[in-house]
Amino acid sequence: QDAMDTEVKPGPPRPRWYERHVQPCVAELLGTALFIFIGCLSVVEDSGATGRLQPALAHGLALGVTVAVLGDI
Repeated sequence: QDAMDTEVKPGPPRPRWYERHVQPCVAELLGTALFIFIGCLSVVEDSGATGRLQPALAHGLALGVTVAVLGDI
């Protein structure tokens, strides 16, 4: 009787198909598009003296801003 009287607590709800598969893919697609867009824009007005430094700094700044803005998610 004691075993039947114990209450079974349900586990945490399982994430839906969209949250498990589609949402991470869309986030990866948007992140990659952001970095490619920022990187291409950083070399459009190349002054010639910056070389590889300008795109590297642009990507680093874009990553820093993204982490600062979306870090709590």
